Amino acid sequence: MGNLKQDWSQYPVTAFLIDDQQSVTKSIQKLLKHVEHINLYTCNDPTHAINEILSIGPTVLLLDIHMPVMDGFAILEQLQQNEAIKDIPTIVLTVDTSIETKKKAFMLGANDYLIKTPDKTELSLRLRYHTRAYVDHLERESTLRALRKKKDEFKVLIQKLELSSYQDSLTLVANRRGFDEAFAREWHRAMRETTPLSLIFIDLDYFKQYNDFYGHLAGDDCLKEVAQTLQGISQRPTDFFARYGGEEFVLLLPNTDAIGALHIAEKLRIKAVSLNLEHQASKVCDYVTISLGVATTIPMIKHQPRDFIYTADQALYSAKKQGRNQVVCKGI
Repeated sequence: MGNLKQDWSQYPVTAFLIDDQQSVTKSIQKLLKHVEHINLYTCNDPTHAINEILSIGPTVLLLDIHMPVMDGFAILEQLQQNEAIKDIPTIVLTVDTSIETKKKAFMLGANDYLIKTPDKTELSLRLRYHTRAYVDHLERESTLRALRKKKDEFKVLIQKLELSSYQDSLTLVANRRGFDEAFAREWHRAMRETTPLSLIFIDLDYFKQYNDFYGHLAGDDCLKEVAQTLQGISQRPTDFFARYGGEEFVLLLPNTDAIGALHIAEKLRIKAVSLNLEHQASKVCDYVTISLGVATTIPMIKHQPRDFIYTADQALYSAKKQGRNQVVCKGI
């Protein structure tokens, strides 16, 4: 047979005895005085017990039941009401051998029951056993908390990754992937509910010349400022603004007819000019301007979504061909 002796130094006991009789506390102190890895604290005033438990942080409690002013049952109840100490194992140490007292003690959270005055070896082993169980419990709880924290951190990371997969890294507005999903969703909803759907294509005028004249870093700053500004024009939660590619953006407007879409498109055009972003290489204006193409339809089964997008893109092409810095609307 192997060596079955337990190395109790791994589980040092900090015991706390609550008993109103000093003779009992002194007796237990004497009993455990020379036992290795067991440190005993005592309390003869049960009204101070909870505060002392919080201060000492014992690994196991020894508790008398029948005490004046506050009995052991009241202390058991207080222990269960305090999250910080409710899991500390409690051994009832009493002269009361009645079944009713035992039953009530266990119902109130006691873990063990000993009759005064216990055998030294039995008491030591029970203190060690409950301490080991408590320490193992604390370690498991610590591990679980760490795992929960990691899980929460991982969840946040996943959310950030998901968000980034739908966000344009430069302008921080939605990207083409985000638009494609939003468009498919709103197209089917408009078809189901027989409501108008409008789409605005937006293009920064002479942006290649802007990059050539001011440099690509300035061009990036220009795109970011224009995108963030235009995104703020439409306030409805269902409206969807995205970067379509390069210097081109789109604004999807569910439940919006042609008149409403034209009104919003004109607001976008005016807002872009009002930014007063210098553009000396433009053939339209000394400041950055935008051209906009608007398409509106009530989707039907006979319609193809790509034809609707093509119509908006053709409207944008017409706006650019006709001199830029303007809005052109086409119907599907």
